[in-house]
This record gives sequence, C-alpha cells and structure tokens, in this order.
Amino acid sequence: MPKTSARLLSLLSLLQARRDWPGALLAERLDISPRTVRRDVDRLRELGYPILAIKGPDGGYRLDAGTELPPLLFDDEQAVALAVALRIASTSGSATGAGIGEAAARALNTVRQVMPARLRHRIDTVGVTAVERPTTRPDPQVDSGVFMALSSAVHAGEVLRFDYENGGQAPRRVQPHHLVTWGGRWYLVAWDLDREDWRTFRADRITPRTPTGPRFTPRELPGGDVATFVAARFRGTEDSGDWPCRGEVILDLPAAEVSRYTRDGVVEELGPSRCRLVLGSWSWPGLAATIGRFDADIEVVGPAELNDAFARLARRYANAAGR
Repeated sequence: MPKTSARLLSLLSLLQARRDWPGALLAERLDISPRTVRRDVDRLRELGYPILAIKGPDGGYRLDAGTELPPLLFDDEQAVALAVALRIASTSGSATGAGIGEAAARALNTVRQVMPARLRHRIDTVGVTAVERPTTRPDPQVDSGVFMALSSAVHAGEVLRFDYENGGQAPRRVQPHHLVTWGGRWYLVAWDLDREDWRTFRADRITPRTPTGPRFTPRELPGGDVATFVAARFRGTEDSGDWPCRGEVILDLPAAEVSRYTRDGVVEELGPSRCRLVLGSWSWPGLAATIGRFDADIEVVGPAELNDAFARLARRYANAAGR
C-alpha cells in the first residue's frame, strides 16, 4: 500500500478510537509533522469524512457524524462477518417483518463489489440457506421507510400523524411510546390524542404523515410496563396474570429474530442487535430454560426468582457436563 494511503488509514483509525485528538498528539502517534496532519485531514474530508477542527490552546480534530455515509474502514474479519450477515438477512424471513430483506441483498452486492479478490473468494465459499419454520399465515411486511419513521418518532418523543387502514377517513394523532412485536407482527403502542386512551396499531397498516408534531412527556402505561400492557390487550384482560412466573431479560439478538420464537412473549427493540424480552411460564426453571435456548448473552432484569433459576440451571448443567 502506498505510504500516503497507509497513513490516511492510520489517521482514520485513530480518529475513530477516541472523541478528541490534539493535533500535536496525532503528529506524534503517526510520526509526522503537524503540517502533514493538516494535509491528511483535508484529504479525508475530500473523501467524505466530516472531521471538525477543535479550537483552543492545543487545537485538534474530531470525527463528527455526517449527513452522508463516507467510505467505511473494515478489517478482513469484519468485512467477511458483514457479508455473511447480509447474506443471511437477504435469504431469511427474519428480516421480512421490517422490510429489509431486499435492501440486505443489494447491500451484499455492493459490499462484495468493493472487496479485494481474496475476501470475495472467502465469502463466496460460504453457502447459507435459511429454512423457515412452517406457518399457517405469512407475516405481514412493514415498509422499511414506515418502520424507520415509527422508530424515529418513538425515539424523539414526537406526536405522530398517520392514516390507518380500515381506520376511517380522518388521520390518527397519537403519542408513540413503543414499537414492539407480538406473534411475528410489529405493533405501535401509543396514546390516542383524539380518543384519549391507549391503543395498539399494526405497523403494516400505518401510513405516516409528515411532519411530526411537537414533543410530549411520556405517560405511564397501564400495568406499569409495555410487556404487561400488550399481553393484557391481546388476551382481552385488564391484567396479564395468566402465567404464575413472568420475567424480563435483555438479549443480544435482533428483536425481529427473537419475536419469531416467542408466541406469548413481548419483544421490544433496543437496538439493531439488542432487544428486551418479557416472557411467562409455569415455573422459574422452565422460564430460564426457555430463555436459555437463544444463542445469545442474557442480562436478567428481574425478578430475583428468575436470576436464582438461572443459577440453579447453571449448576445442574455444569454437573451434567462434569459427568
């Protein structure tokens, strides 16, 4: 690799490692002059990286968030992992609900085109076929634009206006609180401003209107949390007391993937690969065993009985492995 290109990649890697970098420290780490640092920063800006100059006695630079996606820097393992993940998403129904299957296929093609030949060969040797669980009905697909609009309104805490299929002529005005999955479908949990009551709306029937309205102060859901509220609504009761044992955990898995295997659970998206799961069972060990079937790290939110059940199963499994 030419010396200048290698230096630019090293500079970019340093800028990604911490928030602020004094110019003198960057020059010392790269073994170049402060003047060369300024020139290299200008080259990265020309490539689309939004690098801010920091004023002050020391001066420095910061890699800021931009309005356009600049060229990304991946090592070989990250590039292969990204390509495999996109291939799985493009062939699996787990991404169908959020409407990203086709986009994943296009992204895979784009990533593959810019990969070096050695990496293209590695990902081409990985054959992935997604076999879906049989179902009596196809899960409705939510347009990716609608999905992002709903997520943004929930995150920003802004009043949302939308047209609702089979919901009459007038647009609905709601305060969106949560975007959750239940039985393979996506739902918006919101306070309906016109009806002055809580409602659940199927995301695949929503057509958002722009712009969004003013910010609002979140309300407390009946039952205290979204899991209790959603479970009660779909069971037609005022409380969720169907299961004697009910617990809450956080899984390092996408909400769309977890929701496909939790018939009576409530899944709430916390991030691209992180979700909250509230699930019930007839016993605490049974609940812990059910959650443990997910191949992911688990964080127990509560209650203490569920945490104790995980500890008992851990000892039991350790003893079985020792024999």
